[in-house]
Amino acid sequence: MSDEILVGYDGSADATVALNWALDEAERTGRPVRLAYVFEWVTVAGWIGPGVAPGIWPDETARRQVEELVRTAASDAAAARPGLTVHGEVFDGPPALVLEERSAEAGLLVLGSRGHGGFGGLLVGSTAVSVTAHAHCPVVVVRDAAAGPAGRVVVGVDGSPTSLLALGFAVERAAQRGVPLHVVRAWEPAAGGGPAPDGAVAAERAALEEPLAEWREAFPEVEVTVDVVTGRPARALVEASRDAQLVVVGTRGRGGLRGMLLGSAGQQLIQHAHCPVAVVRERRQSRSEK
Repeated sequence: MSDEILVGYDGSADATVALNWALDEAERTGRPVRLAYVFEWVTVAGWIGPGVAPGIWPDETARRQVEELVRTAASDAAAARPGLTVHGEVFDGPPALVLEERSAEAGLLVLGSRGHGGFGGLLVGSTAVSVTAHAHCPVVVVRDAAAGPAGRVVVGVDGSPTSLLALGFAVERAAQRGVPLHVVRAWEPAAGGGPAPDGAVAAERAALEEPLAEWREAFPEVEVTVDVVTGRPARALVEASRDAQLVVVGTRGRGGLRGMLLGSAGQQLIQHAHCPVAVVRERRQSRSEK
């Protein structure tokens, strides 16, 4: 597994926004960037893959156009960002599956909110959940209307293992950007409704202090604020994303259903956040490593 930033790229406006976000991240971290265009060959019989007989859709002209698109985008990006290493590559197969497999060799996967051509419908509904839930590395989904650099970094923490991984990812990004970190702990009291007792809120806040202590020591320059609120985590994080440049969550929080690799908060954020969303998970083994 490398530190390379992999970008899902198809030439669409949203893919260009995602690429620019990835290039900014690369300038801060010194990582190389690879543009990945996934060329999906579809017939009435389904995906036929590479090596099809000449004359069967798509023809070689389409393939050459795609390769030229990717070469030009990578070349333009490298010229605009001197000092960065930028490559482009065309892959064959279903976009979600290919990106999942390629993420095993990346440190970060960056996607636009939707695309055209090779990524038609990639981040709509269940496909978005699939890519984000099954990737082998953290995934950032960049929404076109919310790609500005201003604001703090927000992270949702509920004490689950993946939320603690998300906390570490968020602290590091806040330090790189020189911005504050805002930690949100949203929880739903026991059935019956009504405001949570003051003691319960204090206990939830105290539970955050232990994992925060080591990060405060490692990054003393990062200003950290904590907000403990009652209610649905997704709603609290979407609201917090309004004045954020990045919101970070784990793949599945405390109380998640078995087999549900991306929790409801992550799914809601991908669709409704006002800034880019990073979904962090533990390192998964690729099929070649098993």
